[in-house]
Amino acid sequence: MRKVLIFSLAYFPKHVGGAEVSIKEITDRIPDIEFHMVTLRFDSGLAKEEKIGNVIVHRVGITTKNPSMADLKRFPLNLNKPLFQFLAAGEAFKLHRRHKFDAIWAMMAHSCGVPAAIFKWKHHQVPYLLTLQEGDPTDYIEKKMLPLWPLFSRAFTSADFVQTISAFLGKWARTRHFKGPLEVIPNAVNAAHFGHEYPIEEVAAVAREELHKKSGEVLLVTTSRLVPKNGIDDIIKALQFLPESVRFVVFGTGPEEAMLKELVMRCHLNTRVDFRGQIGHAEMPLILQACDIFIRPSRSEGMGNSFVEAMAAGLPVIATQEGGLSDFLFDQKRNPDKPTTGWAVDKNSPEQIAEAVKDIIADPEKVSRVVATAKKMAFEKYDWDIIARDMREKVFAALFRT
Repeated sequence: MRKVLIFSLAYFPKHVGGAEVSIKEITDRIPDIEFHMVTLRFDSGLAKEEKIGNVIVHRVGITTKNPSMADLKRFPLNLNKPLFQFLAAGEAFKLHRRHKFDAIWAMMAHSCGVPAAIFKWKHHQVPYLLTLQEGDPTDYIEKKMLPLWPLFSRAFTSADFVQTISAFLGKWARTRHFKGPLEVIPNAVNAAHFGHEYPIEEVAAVAREELHKKSGEVLLVTTSRLVPKNGIDDIIKALQFLPESVRFVVFGTGPEEAMLKELVMRCHLNTRVDFRGQIGHAEMPLILQACDIFIRPSRSEGMGNSFVEAMAAGLPVIATQEGGLSDFLFDQKRNPDKPTTGWAVDKNSPEQIAEAVKDIIADPEKVSRVVATAKKMAFEKYDWDIIARDMREKVFAALFRT
């Protein structure tokens, strides 16, 4: 059986995001490869080694007892991310002596690309796959990696194969001088889960009782980390150009939460914006379907699973076309040669957001057509079985031949 070592900053059961979900969904569907992983431990209650799904997880780094997300950004846990780039390389050397890996796989160039490059430097015969899942602006990532620039550069140039979740990130790999084979294979979503059709009465009850929706109101909704790149402030500002009947429900937490709440008060919108905190994956489809419009005017985006989840749930979507969003968010006016799947706005444009909301409210027949097209795309293109098959046949098979 082939063996692959993965480098990932985090993994289940805690502190996971889209990249970690994609690893699990893909590896669970490729049982004929034995996957190992080096990742950060953070929590002293987690085992140093355990098997999760089809991945044998090896954890390193500084730990405390049951840390929160906020604790990860404070001393001493905030040292883990820079330290990981060298701790992970050392752990990989030890594991390779024991397991003799047939390939290594770095999940994202920043932080994980560095230990992969170090490992590749010593074991140049072991094929190296780099996956780009980054959602932050690429110039921001490059600035953060300046202290380790030679190794960060080698994270790209020493890779044997690059897989990205969007064409945008594929272009970034080329600008960073990667010259080898490259495949764009997006992340997927659980389309069946988000597309489950609940009884109308149940959806109406959730809208009324949990979201306090009144007759005639229109609910905008977002599921987002509250960080600058997601443009939540622009949605709040857009409400000033919309009627009182339009309210905004925010699911998510993050460092901008206090600032966003202050902005709401300053704009006198406290009765129209509802911060609801985190939402569980299980309850999200019903909550989405109890709302009317999904919106996230991202200033940067690697791909954006939340948008495809909303499409699968049957909501009209307002978004920018930044980064990987342009791969699937097609606007009637901006992309006349493609089937319309949503409403596109420029970043930093509250007025355009307001106009898109007004267009959706004014033309329910158009909304029905766009929603049906987007939902069909979500089910046909963004399914984990399809993505795992492509990873096995187009990426791992080619990698093992190098």
